[in-house]
Amino acid sequence: MKFSESLKKNSYFQNVYKHGKSYANRFFVMYVLENCMETNRLGISASKKVGNSVIRHHITRLVREAYRLQEERFRSGLDIVVIVRVAAKDITYHETEKALLHLGGLHHILRKEDGIF
Repeated sequence: MKFSESLKKNSYFQNVYKHGKSYANRFFVMYVLENCMETNRLGISASKKVGNSVIRHHITRLVREAYRLQEERFRSGLDIVVIVRVAAKDITYHETEKALLHLGGLHHILRKEDGIF
């Protein structure tokens, strides 16, 4: 069982933005960068354009929970930053999970035995 950490410092986010690779779908933009560690670090960014603080925190919790439950499917040693788009304002949990797995497949960071990509 893996346990992820959170990306907290602005400098870590900036490093992932500058050196990482990004893919997007309707709800999220995902940046991924190798971190030379054994665990993944997840950062979530939701700007004020998405909605008020209640909405932003709700979406952040959805993303964090969807990632937590699907964590075994992701490779280790990655810094992952998920940027919430305005279209995600009324997103459900299942749409969140599907969107995260879709972006993971685009980045080729899902384990091969899952057959997603």
